[in-house]
Amino acid sequence: MFAPRTTPWPLVALFTAGYLPPYLLPTTVGRLDTSLPLSTTQAGAVGSALLLSSATAGFLLASRVRSLGPRTLARFGLALAFLGYGTAALTTAVPAVAVGAVVGGFGSGTAMTVAASLIAAERDPHRASTLGLLSVSALAGAVYLTVPHLGRAHGLPLAAIALTALAVWLPAGRLPDGTADAPAAHGTGGIGAAPLPHRRSGLVLAVAVLCWSLAQNSLWGVSGRIGLTQAGLGDAALGAVFAVALGAGLVGVLAAGALGPRLGRAMPVGAGTALIGVCIAVSASATTPTTFATGEIAWNTFYPVVLSYLIGLAASLDARGRWAVLVGSACSLGSAAGPLTGSVLSAQAGYPVMGLVLGAGLLLLAAPMTAVALHTGGRPLLPGAIRRRGGTPAALVAAATGTPSGAVPEVGAVEQPVVEIDVEAPAVAERGAYDTAGPRQAAATPGSGTG
Repeated sequence: MFAPRTTPWPLVALFTAGYLPPYLLPTTVGRLDTSLPLSTTQAGAVGSALLLSSATAGFLLASRVRSLGPRTLARFGLALAFLGYGTAALTTAVPAVAVGAVVGGFGSGTAMTVAASLIAAERDPHRASTLGLLSVSALAGAVYLTVPHLGRAHGLPLAAIALTALAVWLPAGRLPDGTADAPAAHGTGGIGAAPLPHRRSGLVLAVAVLCWSLAQNSLWGVSGRIGLTQAGLGDAALGAVFAVALGAGLVGVLAAGALGPRLGRAMPVGAGTALIGVCIAVSASATTPTTFATGEIAWNTFYPVVLSYLIGLAASLDARGRWAVLVGSACSLGSAAGPLTGSVLSAQAGYPVMGLVLGAGLLLLAAPMTAVALHTGGRPLLPGAIRRRGGTPAALVAAATGTPSGAVPEVGAVEQPVVEIDVEAPAVAERGAYDTAGPRQAAATPGSGTG
């Protein structure tokens, strides 16, 4: 009997605090535009600065999580997020709002970095990331349903992010701290103790995910304005559409969690990205509330599904978490450029053309991400670890005895066949055939004990 898997709730809470700002990007940017003396492009630039600061935290801290201690670093990030977003929520001075957003972005990026590193060290990274996406989608949906009824102040979504960081402070105290009690990835020491594996695949994935995230957030950053100005929705109706869309995302994440690795990663990543491209084109060209809602709901159903598989794919490249952090930071970097890119594209070419450009770009990106998923779809077995006929799979034996998780194959990995070779056993010497002490006779059985 195997012990039941425990749910890493502190890690899920930290993931939620780190990923909430990108989920609330449309309402954050939209309220900066309407409640402060900022143009659409300027509001998008503030949103981009927030996410750029978040990505910077990931790139700076990718190799320092274990040495600084996950618990200490997570609480430092949560404190920055609370102070930064809280300050931006309480002031109407544009410079102070911008600085607060940047400081808060670095804090949430730090929390995201720690979460990505620890998720990669989990025995089942896909399950941990799925739970995190479920949590952040549910919380963001609740914010979208609640905030429109509290007024048009720019600080409401920022305050929601700050309060989330404060609420996660106590659960973060249960995270491991220092190299001694941090989860040992692959049974090795610090995160920077060995060179990065799968460098080419990791680099291709990081660049593709950066562009993938850029396309997503180019639309997400202007979705609020599309719904209000082009599709004819009111503020409350728009919030309801976003809440339903995030609810559909919950369904998508549940489906991804139920499927797990049964379909591998190549098909969910490739086909899911292509479907997202179609949904983005539909949403950006919508001129009626029904079409807009359909595009947004379908898009948000597939987006977290593909994201969960991308997180798992990055974690599988290096269980010390470095590729998970670097790919996550590349994702944040793409998110950072998204609001400004979407604002510029829509201002220059209009929303429908912007949607077509982004959709076509995603169709092109599906190819390299699928190639990485196919190339790194399974981890090799330990040397000599084979499944014996009628026995327990070597992967299960390795997991039960504490063998490093990265060295056993994932589901779908091809088992190595067992080849039976008949070998004639040498004749065993008669027990009574003793002689004087000296070297064994050539017919003696190798490895048998001495008298």
